[in-house]
Amino acid sequence: MTGHDGRPGIGIVSDVVLQRHRLQVAAGKFGLEVSFSGGPDRLMDYPGFPDAALWLVTLEDEADHPALFEHLLEHTDAPVLFGMDQAPKPGTKDYVRWERRLLNKLEKQLGHLEKLDSANDIEELEVHARPSPEAPQLPQWITPAAPGSVAEEIWVLGASLGGPAAVKTFLDHLPAGLPVGFVYAQHIDDNFTGVLTRVLGRHAHYQLKRAEEGYKVRNGDVVLMPVEQEWSFADDGRLTATGKPWPGPYGPSIDQVLLNVADHFREHCHAILFSGMGNDGAIAAPLLKKRGSRIWVQDSASCGNSSMPESVAATGCTSFCGTPDQLAGELIKTIENHCLLKGRQKRDSA
Repeated sequence: MTGHDGRPGIGIVSDVVLQRHRLQVAAGKFGLEVSFSGGPDRLMDYPGFPDAALWLVTLEDEADHPALFEHLLEHTDAPVLFGMDQAPKPGTKDYVRWERRLLNKLEKQLGHLEKLDSANDIEELEVHARPSPEAPQLPQWITPAAPGSVAEEIWVLGASLGGPAAVKTFLDHLPAGLPVGFVYAQHIDDNFTGVLTRVLGRHAHYQLKRAEEGYKVRNGDVVLMPVEQEWSFADDGRLTATGKPWPGPYGPSIDQVLLNVADHFREHCHAILFSGMGNDGAIAAPLLKKRGSRIWVQDSASCGNSSMPESVAATGCTSFCGTPDQLAGELIKTIENHCLLKGRQKRDSA
C-alpha cells in the first residue's frame, strides 16, 4: 500500500494512546502515511481490513490481546513489527535515538525513506531563479577578511530535502568579505554534487568547493562534505579523509560533521540547520550548545520539509529561528557585534 504521493503507508496498533501518537508523528517525519492508528479492539472491529505496507504493534501486555496476532496473520501479508520500544519524552537525546532505531527498523522492511533533492530539483533553482538580490554591503565595523586567510570561525550548514534552495538564498544574502568559513553538510545523491556546486555558487560571493585532503578552510569558503566517506580535521586544521563511511543511514552525517568540526574549532564552531527530513543534527547540536556554540534553525514555514530543523529546535538548544534571508541578516549582525566587542576590549586594555 502506498499513500497519495507514492510513499509507503503503515498501520499502527497500540493500547497506549501516547505511544500511538508518537509513532504517528515519527512516521510522518520519515515521510510515511499512516493508514490506520488505533488500539487492538478497534482494529479487530474495523469494517474491512486497512491496507498497509507494514504494521507496527506495541502492547503493554501481549497476553491481554491473544486474538490480535491471528487476526493480523489472517488479513495481511505485510510485515508486522512487534514490541516497539515505548517512546521517551520528545526533545531528549533518548527520544532522538528512539526515532533512529524506529527508522532503522522501518528501512529494513521498506528501503530508504528519506527523500532527497534530485538533479532536476537543483537545476530548477538555476532555470527558474529570480534575479539574485543585491547583497548587503559589509558593515563598516567589520574588517574585511584578507583574501585567502584561514577561517577562525566556522559555521556548519546542515540540510536535506529542500536544503539547496534554502542555502542558496542564505548565501545570496551575505556580503563579500565576512570573516567566516562554512562547512556544508547536505544529504544528497553523490552523483549530483557537481550540479549542486555549480548552481549554488553561481550568484553568491561564497563559492562551493568539495573537501580536499590537507586543505584549510578559508574565509569565504563553503566546503561541501563528500557523501561517500567521513572527513575530519587534523590538529593543524587541515581536512583529512578518514577512509570510513559516515555513521548512520545517510551521508554526510550532519551529527558527525558537527562533532568533527567542533572537535577542532570548539566554541568557534556554530551551526544552522536548514530544511530536511528526519532528525540528523539533533544529537550533536545540544552538545555543541553546551560548549558555547550558536545553534540556529530555519523556520518551519519556509522549509520544503521542516522535520530536521524542528527536531533540533525541540531539544531546546537553538537561539535563533528565521527564513534563509533572516538567518543571513542575523549572521551579519552577530559578526558585527563580535567585532564591536573586540574593538571595545582592545581600547579598554590599551
